Amino acid sequence: MRIPHPRSLAGQLFAMQVVLVAALVAGCAVFAYVTDREQAVVAARQRATAAAVAVADSPSVAEAARSKDPTARLQPYAEKVRRDTGVTFVTIMDTHGVRWAHPDPDQIGATYLGHIKPALRGRIFPETYTGTLGPSVRVVAPVRDDRAGGRITALVSAGITVDTISAQVRRQLLALLGVAAAALALGGLCAYVINARLRRHTHGMNAAELSRMHDYHQAALHAVREGLLMLDGQRRIALINDGGRELLGLPEDSVGRYASDLGLPPALTGALLAAEPRVDELHLTAERVVVVNTSPVSSGEQRGTVVTLRDHTELQALSGELDSLRGFAEALRSQAHEAANRLHAVVSLIELGREDEAVDFATAELELAQALTDQVVAAVAEPVLAALLLGKAAQASERGVELVLAPDSRIDDGVLPPGLPARDLVTILGNLIDNATDAAAEGIGNESAPRSARVTVTARADAGELTLRVSDTGAGLDPAAAEEVFRRGWSTKSPGRGLGLALVQQATRRNAGTVEVTTSPDGGAEFTARLPLTTPAVTT
Repeated sequence: MRIPHPRSLAGQLFAMQVVLVAALVAGCAVFAYVTDREQAVVAARQRATAAAVAVADSPSVAEAARSKDPTARLQPYAEKVRRDTGVTFVTIMDTHGVRWAHPDPDQIGATYLGHIKPALRGRIFPETYTGTLGPSVRVVAPVRDDRAGGRITALVSAGITVDTISAQVRRQLLALLGVAAAALALGGLCAYVINARLRRHTHGMNAAELSRMHDYHQAALHAVREGLLMLDGQRRIALINDGGRELLGLPEDSVGRYASDLGLPPALTGALLAAEPRVDELHLTAERVVVVNTSPVSSGEQRGTVVTLRDHTELQALSGELDSLRGFAEALRSQAHEAANRLHAVVSLIELGREDEAVDFATAELELAQALTDQVVAAVAEPVLAALLLGKAAQASERGVELVLAPDSRIDDGVLPPGLPARDLVTILGNLIDNATDAAAEGIGNESAPRSARVTVTARADAGELTLRVSDTGAGLDPAAAEEVFRRGWSTKSPGRGLGLALVQQATRRNAGTVEVTTSPDGGAEFTARLPLTTPAVTT
């Protein structure tokens, strides 16, 4: 058995609108019919009153009532008034109700059918009564003879039959029905046009399907970890999910705000506002590295932009750790190569019979290699930082740069809080040492440069603060560029570089710290990062 598909929302609304319009038109038609009928009765009574009073006030009627043959004079007069005023009948009678004038000549001389006592008392009164012409709305007025001292000498009755009133109402009703039918057709047409547009926008779905889609939509927005951002044609946020707010660091009331007013980095704002698609662009926020993809939504005209955001922070941190591990491996390879060379030298001295010189050479090399290791291990109890310093020292040595640990460096075991990620420390210190090594190495062979290319590292944890300071003997930085160095893309090296210092600033901010650059006592640049140890860090 085939289950009928529920009517679409547009179809349901159309049916409801048609029924509503039909009920409205029918109600208005009934109301108008009742009102018109009442007004027709009132109008008929007013016309009859005017005719009866006009005849009663005519001096010729009072004069004819005194004559021997009132009918001869009053019948033509009454018929003329009837035709001129449009009433059904004008009846003139004596005070006993005997007719002197009537539309039907056969009724002349007969007794008037209706009430005349109020008129005999001097009142003009209306009534609905069934007479010789059928039911009618009539008015009876007294005729006063001024020559007889104002005495009532005759009565006048004018009226309109109910059939005449009904015929008039029927004509009005036909016109009303025509107007009602036109209103119903116009209302139905308007409802159809509106619902056709609604059907296009709702894709023919019914209310249950729209409700279910809304529920799925909300569930998907909250469940997806990736950020989703939709901008309207005015570049305002029309929709943003939880992931998008978290990745961009936006408040709950972001919907409706312009993308240019979100306080995002200029490069990221430019990507959001771009008219052309952006694919897998890497951008930095205050605390995160995000991959941005944009897709303009248009249909003849720009309607908005759909933006997807992926968190690249952890992957970038892992890449940094991988680079450090590669550095460690390269340092071990270099040290193994140097150790092999030294071992060959020791073996050669022994073969030449110079055992004492071989022992002195091996002891001196061992003491030199062990001195930095002992210094680092004694001063820095954090194993990740210690390993990083030893690896970077080996890399710097290969490039002819000496890495020195400042005497006041001291990080005791257990000082660093668990909320301070080790990968952020690697990102900060590793990038600062790499940049310092590059700057110091550039001065090797330059006559104006210091004889010794050196990088000095200070790692100290005291007074509730972790200080990581790296200075070099390079050419230094222009003071005017102190703020620009942390901008993504800024670099004194080849194009495509300039991400390291931006990551340093980002990792520092993520842990509620600060980073600044000044001039080193050795003439190069000195970068200082300070991270609080008492405030829990914001992790990714």
